[in-house]
Amino acid sequence: MSGWTADELSRIGKAGELRIAGRRADGTLRTLVIIWQVRVGDDIYVRSVNGPGAAWYRGTQELGEGHIESGGISKDVTFTSDDSKDAEIDAAYRAKYGNGSPVRAITSATATSTTLRVDPR
Repeated sequence: MSGWTADELSRIGKAGELRIAGRRADGTLRTLVIIWQVRVGDDIYVRSVNGPGAAWYRGTQELGEGHIESGGISKDVTFTSDDSKDAEIDAAYRAKYGNGSPVRAITSATATSTTLRVDPR
C-alpha cells in the first residue's frame, strides 16, 4: 500500500488539477505548475502532455523529489517512473477528463513515456 491516507487519495483523486514542482539540487522548489492527475488504486499518477522536454517534468528528474498541492492537500513527494499500469492510467484519464483532444494528448505515446507515480515523503 502507498503512503497516502484514504482521505488524501480521495481528495487528490477527485480534484480537477494538481500543482507540481520539482526540487532543485540546492533544495529549493521550482515554480508550481498546474497539470492533470489521476488515481489508480492507492496511487497517484501524473504525465507530461508535452513529453519529457517539458520544464516541469525535467525538474522532477533532477532529484526525483518535489511538492504537490491538490484537493486541499499540500505534500512533499517523490517521483518514480512507472509504466506498469499505463492502460489503467489511460482509462483513468478518460474516465475523469473525457475523450477530447487534451485526453488524447495525455494518453499519447509521448505523454505515456513520462508517467510518474507520486508518493508522499
